[in-house]
Amino acid sequence: NMSVSNPRQTFSIPAIPFAGTILGGLLPGEMVLVQGSVPPGAHRFQVDFLCGSSVKPRADVAFHFNPRFKRSPSVVCNSLQKERWGPEEVLHTGALRPGETFELVVLVLKDAFKVRVCEGLKVRVCEGQMVSQECKLENVSVYIPVVGSDFDLIQNDLKAGYIVHFTLFMASPPGVPFRAELLSGLSVGRSVSVSGRTNENARSFAVNLRVAGGNIALHLNARLKERVFVRNSFLSECWGPEETKMAAAFPFSAGTYFEMIVLCGPRGFKVAVDGVHQLDYQHRVQDLSRVSELEVLGDVTLMDLKVF
Repeated sequence: NMSVSNPRQTFSIPAIPFAGTILGGLLPGEMVLVQGSVPPGAHRFQVDFLCGSSVKPRADVAFHFNPRFKRSPSVVCNSLQKERWGPEEVLHTGALRPGETFELVVLVLKDAFKVRVCEGLKVRVCEGQMVSQECKLENVSVYIPVVGSDFDLIQNDLKAGYIVHFTLFMASPPGVPFRAELLSGLSVGRSVSVSGRTNENARSFAVNLRVAGGNIALHLNARLKERVFVRNSFLSECWGPEETKMAAAFPFSAGTYFEMIVLCGPRGFKVAVDGVHQLDYQHRVQDLSRVSELEVLGDVTLMDLKVF
């Protein structure tokens, strides 16, 4: 299996059918790794890169990757634009087979996709044209059929097939300031992970969970010179009372790596740094689905961003 360093988004063992939001969209030079298994007797499955999540009208599909196992094994690539499919590109290959595990590595180029298919010792490369250079890739959907099912019925019971790992990673870390849209917002039980390295002469950096209209549901501000970890919210054009009390020692220092995890609890956020619980912050925005953006600012180099 491929070794992936510094993934910026990971989904482990998601339910099928799976639809995941790509923070900030996909850019040329980035890659997507999909590892999974196809059940014995399956007819087909597909991986779609979507430009949004609209159902009516249907969102454009920048890249449709569709292995088919019935009759002559093949992989069909296509794009959907303005609810119309383009001409199919068909690669006749047996590199993907029912009853076996697989690994797909999708490389995003400026005007095309390249897919490396790994199954056993076989490696195949498929290429597909991108539907439009203006198309912002925001969602990935994965569908795997049940044994012997027809394609139209794959939405029903899909427990026979599974994806064991879904990872999005980048050719280079994202720049700071960084802002990415959370299309489905947050909810109780979800977590945001931010990994990075503070700059050599870092004074401070901030992680914001933003709400539409300029509000900030959670402002996390690490002030390294003062050794204070400030929390606050910006609502109705006004900062609230700051919170600085910590459950552990100040976790940051200049020129060092860190991993910060923000867990959305029913009453508030819980924040841990490098595996150590640091603080609780009571919700000042009760409707977590309104938290629509993740922002990182200040003296830090980002290495990894995940929402899970």
